[in-house]
Parts: sequence; C-alpha cells; structure tokens
Amino acid sequence: MTAMTRPLLNRRLAEFGTTIFAEMSALAARTGSINLGQGFPDTDGPEEIREAAVRALRDGRGNQYPPGPGVPELRTAIADHQRARYGLEYDPDTEVLVTAGATEAIAAALLALVGPGDEVVALEPYYDSYAACVAMAGGTRVPVTLRPHGGRYVLDLDELRAAVTPRTRLLLLNTPHNPTGTVLTRAELTAVAELAVERDLLVVTDEVYEHLLFDGAEHVPIATLPGMRERTVTIGSAGKTYSFTGWKVGWTTASPELTSAVRSAKQYLTYVSSGPFQYAVAEALRLPEAYYDGLRADLQAKRDLLSEGLAEAGFEVYRPRGTYFVTTDIRPLGADDGFAFCRSLPERAGVVAIPNAVFYDHREAGAPFVRFAFCKRTDVLEEAVSRLKRLG
Repeated sequence: MTAMTRPLLNRRLAEFGTTIFAEMSALAARTGSINLGQGFPDTDGPEEIREAAVRALRDGRGNQYPPGPGVPELRTAIADHQRARYGLEYDPDTEVLVTAGATEAIAAALLALVGPGDEVVALEPYYDSYAACVAMAGGTRVPVTLRPHGGRYVLDLDELRAAVTPRTRLLLLNTPHNPTGTVLTRAELTAVAELAVERDLLVVTDEVYEHLLFDGAEHVPIATLPGMRERTVTIGSAGKTYSFTGWKVGWTTASPELTSAVRSAKQYLTYVSSGPFQYAVAEALRLPEAYYDGLRADLQAKRDLLSEGLAEAGFEVYRPRGTYFVTTDIRPLGADDGFAFCRSLPERAGVVAIPNAVFYDHREAGAPFVRFAFCKRTDVLEEAVSRLKRLG
C-alpha cells in the first residue's frame, strides 16, 4: 500500500490539535489531581429542572426530531428572557434559534457570516473554539489583546479601532469574558457599538456568562445600544447558568435576516439536538429571581475562597467580576511559562489548571498567566487551596 503524502487534516485546521482541556483533564485523571482546569460544575443544577427533563422524556416530548429552529416553548422562553431582562424584543418564530450549546451557535454564526479573506476582530485571550471556527470559515482572525491594568483586564479602544480595516467583516465579542473574568463596561461597549455602526460591521457576541456577575457588575448586551440590534447576533446558553453543561442547549437571538443566515449553516451541523432538554430549559428560564441571586452569591463566595487561597500561595490574582474563572500571574512564583507550570502542577500540588497562552495568538502575551475554575464544591476548593500552598 502506497503511503499517503498529502496531510489528512484540512489545512485550515492544521494548527489545531487536541484541545488543552482534553489534555489537562486526562492529566487530572491520570494523577488523581483536583481538576480546576475545565469549566464544568461538579454538582448538577436545580432538581426541578432535572425533573422537567425526565418528565419530557417520559411524556415523549423531544424524543424524536424537534423542530429545526428549536421547540416553540423554548424559543418563546428565550424571547421572554431577553424582553424581561434587557428590554430586547425578539419574535420567537423568526428571531430565535436553538443550537447545540453556545459552541455550535458560534460555529454556525461564523460559518454563515464570514467568507474567505474576511477579517474577524476578536478580543484576546479568547475561547479556543473562536479561532477554529474562523479558520473553518476561511476568515482571518485579528486579535486585540486585553491587558491587566488596575486589577482587571481592560480593552484598549484605540487598539481596537486600529485593528479594523476595509477587510473587517465582523467583531467577535465575549462579555463577561472567559478566561479573564472581566465584564466590559457600558462605556467600553458604547465605543465598540459606535465603531461597528461607523464601519458597518457585524457583531457576534458570546454572552453565556450573563448571569454570573459579582461585586455589582452590570451586564450590558451590545444589542441594546443604538444601531446594534440589526447587526448583532447574541449567543446565550443554559449550561453555565443552570449547571447542566452536558445538555448542550444554546441559542441565538438576532434579526430575521441574520437568524436565517445562521440557521442555514446550523441545519448542516447538527440539524437538531437536545430534544427533551429543550423543554426543561424553557422551564429553567422562568425560574424566580431568587435562583439567580443564590447562584451569584454561591459563586462569589467560591471565587473569594479560591482567589484568597491563590494569593496566599504566592500567585498574583486578577479577581474576576464575572464568569467562574480566575486568572493568575505565575511570575511571583518564579515561573513564566504557563504550559510548563500547568504540566508540572499535578505532581507538585495535585491540582490541574489551564495555561492562558492557549487562548492567545500572541502566545508571549499570555505566557505567564494561568486560569483556575471555581465552579466546584466548597470542600473541593478548600482542598485545592490547601494543596496549592505547597508551592509557597
């Protein structure tokens, strides 16, 4: 048999191998370490929502193919959520699309809206699927780097404006922001919106952490700002808010024209998914405000526990105002290579983290930063903090 000479992997994906999450989770399992790398809770969400999924299964709702755009009950609940929370009016039939998690929503939006040669400006560091989806669409990613300043990561608006060229098609935003935990302010988002309108750019905004806010931070959907509703695809997800990440229920809200475009790509990815879970998420979106207050209070306490423990262990800590991740600088510990640090951490302290450099095009900018997840049980975080103090 003659050996194949042409590489098997599509050249657009040649730079992407196994994700760092898979690598570090496997390392955690192999070493028996506490996994604070991958961002998934270690407890399930509300029992009544889990029971809603069981009820849908037993009642035969969603066991066969659901409607392509999503079940009507969920699309209506999403539209109601956007109206009640943000004053955004969306037609459930023409402006809401249910997806296989936010990951598919991102992929479908970028495959639909970006063509070969189009530039996509994204805030760096960024969730790793952004880069792969831009590549699959044939686009060119243009990173604008968030940098630490005054204890938080900030957006340089001049750098953002300079990154936009005549080839720029789309701005890809994420707020609250993974991995830095920063929440873009109304002033920052207003400047981004003004740039998008001025340069006639589309915006895809990943808002899956919209309910995970601390210290009085405000989430401002960019679609609420002048001139933005008709040029913005907003992405949401049930996984982070309700702690059922395995259900993979996400969605987009956008104008009929943008929704139609995204649906054209989405129908050739999964077509449909998560049938019975869609009915359960429709109920989750109608949980009382007390649920969200409790979620935020619980996560803020866990954030503080881990952040203070990391600081005591010698890390410089950037305390997040959103998400369930905390970014640290390892240079006070005498290290500056996040990859090497994270690969040695299980043996040194029995804890797994993620090197932030994987979220950067400018790897050197992210080299000394490491991300920890705090969406774990309190006793797990206490044990992790105890172990990390061995580094001191």
